[in-house]
Amino acid sequence: MTPNTHTDTAPGAGDAPPNNRVHHVRSGELDGHTAISGGTVGSRTLWMGRVENPPSSSTDNHHHGDSEAGIYVVSGHPVFVYHDGTREVRLAGAPGDFFLVPPFVPHREENPDPHKPAVVVIARTTQEPIKVSVPELYRHEEAGTR
Repeated sequence: MTPNTHTDTAPGAGDAPPNNRVHHVRSGELDGHTAISGGTVGSRTLWMGRVENPPSSSTDNHHHGDSEAGIYVVSGHPVFVYHDGTREVRLAGAPGDFFLVPPFVPHREENPDPHKPAVVVIARTTQEPIKVSVPELYRHEEAGTR
């Protein structure tokens, strides 16, 4: 996807450097899942995208390295699963809900609905699509918290 230079921006905005104007990415212009990134609009520290989880699906157990992830539920009822040190915790979402996944916290996303996809918008604090698969969920301990 090329940087956005629509005519609905300020006069001369198409000639401006990428980081001194507002960018507009229409829903039909996503680069795969990616809407906002360094490659699409010149973002320096933010990645945002839209992800659709099919009915009756689950991701593998994983974390996103040193990236924080903010998630907004657009539609469906996704479930976010993590381990609190004693057991798996399941957080069920609904449209309009927000979730925060801190850096290095192992988790998985599930869509238990057998008929409808779950659609979320994700914002991450890194440009790289970090996904580190782990064999099982475990409690992440920050340095110095034991």
